[in-house]
Amino acid sequence: ITLRRLGGRKQVMTQAAQSQRSGERHVDHTLIKALARAHRWRGLLESGRYRTVRALAQAESINESYLCRTLRLTLLSPKLTEAILDGRQPPDLDLAKLLRSIPTKWEEQETLFSNPHRH
Repeated sequence: ITLRRLGGRKQVMTQAAQSQRSGERHVDHTLIKALARAHRWRGLLESGRYRTVRALAQAESINESYLCRTLRLTLLSPKLTEAILDGRQPPDLDLAKLLRSIPTKWEEQETLFSNPHRH
């Protein structure tokens, strides 16, 4: 039995349930919401509406560090982004893992997140 975060909630998973879930799609609304926020924030910065990350963080009433980590989600490969939106992301991929430092090269991201023993 293992505890696993799923959409911001903890779930108890047995080995049988994990192997059964491996082929299923699971839309992780926490990941999708974070992706949407990241792209919205990037748009606000690129449009010039906010000149700095600090100004945007203050306007959004959030921590500047969190905003910067979340903005990195805009650098995810299109393949990973599409997988997340379709609910086909690797079963152990969650927001906490994505908010850690991620490689900038798309091939490295896809390799890292497709191999559960590497992160």
